[in-house]
Amino acid sequence: MRNHSTITEFILTGLSDDPHIQALLFVLFLVIYLLTVMGNLTMLLLIRADSHLHTPMYFFLSNLSFVDLCFSCVTLPKLLKDLLSEKKTISVEGCLTQVFFVFFSSGTEACLLSVMAYDRYAAICHPLHYGQVISTQLCVRLVLISWGLACLNAFVIVLLAISLDFCDAQTIHHYTCELPALFPLSCSDISVVTNILLCSSLLHGLGTFIPIFFSYARIISTILSISSTTGRSKAFSTCSSHLIAVILFFGSGFLCYLMPPSGSSLDLLLSVQYSAVTPMLNPLIYSLKNKEVKAAVKRTLGKHL
Repeated sequence: MRNHSTITEFILTGLSDDPHIQALLFVLFLVIYLLTVMGNLTMLLLIRADSHLHTPMYFFLSNLSFVDLCFSCVTLPKLLKDLLSEKKTISVEGCLTQVFFVFFSSGTEACLLSVMAYDRYAAICHPLHYGQVISTQLCVRLVLISWGLACLNAFVIVLLAISLDFCDAQTIHHYTCELPALFPLSCSDISVVTNILLCSSLLHGLGTFIPIFFSYARIISTILSISSTTGRSKAFSTCSSHLIAVILFFGSGFLCYLMPPSGSSLDLLLSVQYSAVTPMLNPLIYSLKNKEVKAAVKRTLGKHL
């Protein structure tokens, strides 16, 4: 940490300076945080409790719910605290820790969404061999690889952040410690670090998005070849929830990290979208559009009523 000896903390600008708007934002994000925690915990407990959901798809979904739970806990508690504080500060060590866990959580989610796309491809395009293709051992390996790759990517990113020198500027024009938001504060040459971050984001982003793209290309082709309207509708319903989750996460995530940091309202909105709103919506998307989850809720409630 010797490179950061000139300053010990950063100051976050947050989402607004107006006390009245901050009060409204506090209520809004408190509701988002509570819904995120309750929704993802419910999904985890429901999948664990109902034997009908002990399938590869829901094994991946339980991991996704756990990641979403972690993702929201990385940013929202600090945001809620800052919305009630006059001075929004974070230590350099705390900032770098947040950078690591933001990349770790988002990277794991991207990998899991890619793995889930392959699962949906196997279920729709090769239904007769699904049990052989998506075995329990493969599921565990894919999840471990997802966590491992995301951890490695986050470790590289935080090493880049540690290599930066921060001399006088302390104000981060953001509500959380995003690495691109730290670049304008650095008094060292950031060109190499910026290029490495861009390459890393592209490699990890495209490496997870391309399998999703090809999986859905095959899925759509298979669905269109089904003769009956009922069959097409049933096949599409099995992957529509995942497709919505992919669009929400990758759409805002790509824009957030591929656009140059400006501290604009759009930057903040995109960051809020993928780090706060998406983790809240995922359990709602998978429960509202999924008959198996609805049936599991009824069975679980029936046992306890």
